[in-house]
Amino acid sequence: MATQAAAPAPQVLVVDDEPDLRTLYELTLLREGYRVEAAGTLAEACQLLDERKFDAVITDMRLPDGLGLELLQRMGAQQRAERCVVMTAYGSAENAVEALKAGAFDYLTKPVDLKQFRTVVASAISESGSGERSRPGIRTPSTAPGERNGAGAALQRLVGESAPMRQVKERIEKVARSMAPVLVRGESGTGKELAARAIHACSHRAEGPFIAVNCSAIPETLLEAEFFGAKKGSYTGATADREGYFQAARGGTLFLDEIGDLPLPMQSKLLRAIQERQVRALGSTQEDAVDVRIVSATHRDLAADVQANRFRQDLFYRLNVIEILMPSLRERREDLPALCEALLARIAQETGMPAPPLSEHVLQQLQAHPLPGNVRELENLLHRALALSDGSQLQVDFAPTLAAAPAAPAATEPAAALAPAAAAAAPATLAAPVVPSDLQAYLDQQERDILVKALKETNFNRTAAAQKLGLSLRQIRYRIARLAIATPGSEEPEDPNGA
Repeated sequence: MATQAAAPAPQVLVVDDEPDLRTLYELTLLREGYRVEAAGTLAEACQLLDERKFDAVITDMRLPDGLGLELLQRMGAQQRAERCVVMTAYGSAENAVEALKAGAFDYLTKPVDLKQFRTVVASAISESGSGERSRPGIRTPSTAPGERNGAGAALQRLVGESAPMRQVKERIEKVARSMAPVLVRGESGTGKELAARAIHACSHRAEGPFIAVNCSAIPETLLEAEFFGAKKGSYTGATADREGYFQAARGGTLFLDEIGDLPLPMQSKLLRAIQERQVRALGSTQEDAVDVRIVSATHRDLAADVQANRFRQDLFYRLNVIEILMPSLRERREDLPALCEALLARIAQETGMPAPPLSEHVLQQLQAHPLPGNVRELENLLHRALALSDGSQLQVDFAPTLAAAPAAPAATEPAAALAPAAAAAAPATLAAPVVPSDLQAYLDQQERDILVKALKETNFNRTAAAQKLGLSLRQIRYRIARLAIATPGSEEPEDPNGA
């Protein structure tokens, strides 16, 4: 029986003008089973690249006849498949960020940790155009079964085919290939964590852990221990060694949600951990190397926070190498039908309740509603609608988000006539909202006034009043009882569960 020919060993180009370092990198890579070519200048590197293809390129940032950045830009212009790892001097974070923006797969800070060096080179080779020629005996993440299916599923969870959402998905697929830090910006409820999970799923780190951290939910006194870990006895209550988020995310992605809420002292410690790729647990005397990709998110204007000295400028530039802006729901109203369908299917699955079909009338109501809470508010509305549904028809209850605003034009202008742009602009024409001392009492009074007005206009015919307000008979009965609205012929309100 014929034996299958062994795949050729991956070939790596090392570019460095220091002979000792060049020899160190060569020996390290040869021991890993790679073939290595070396160059001491930019010109030599360009000549070698013109002559053949490589699986990865490792280049120093400063060379006698130019910059490693020039080599990177040249490779990008030629659309070469090789992934490029840039070596930069200690503390030169600006150079590293510039290289990542120019398309570098990753960067390493001198003096280089050889274990990290081997890991990064292996990842770069697995992501190159010749990734199928992986290192002998090693199953690289890019060849792991099911990864592409996972990436597709993650992108599908970003529901919508509007132009803004297509741009987001295309950008995610593009930036996932590198190690560059990503900052996801957008209003609350726009799906920033879903975008971060999609970046992870589309990357070569998909097989590794995805650790999500809500920076605003951690007490300031515990931040360092939560991020970097702690040794037993390092603080009161530390009864055992524990790893931090950085250690837990090794080989994967660390997602820092609401990064703008971190206090300034913690920002400086986070910056050092990101730049040096090392963390020191509380109570430890040594630093541990950590291999993580950072994706962060915020609803705040971090550039304005930098100007106001609430956020470190150097950390902002370090995190904002690549930016992804999540559109608000008012910017992609054409996605509403698909979003509603996907959300209802998920809610029905979670609750075990069959979801009635979404009528055109309800969709028109949603199109006319401002939805300032974006997809999160839409999900809450649909959750409540399904809970209050009579089983045959789905009707949306806007009361908790002040139904008075959309109810006013409903009597004279059909909801369908409100174009998405007009709907988005509508809140700006309203008077400034009152800030009540008791919000729930204020909302109850608003709802009571609307119900009483509708009941009076229909001569206290509850069926007609419900239709006028877009409610079911069950819903209006529930509200009449909850708000203690007395109807003619009865001094006490009805039982909300009555027939």
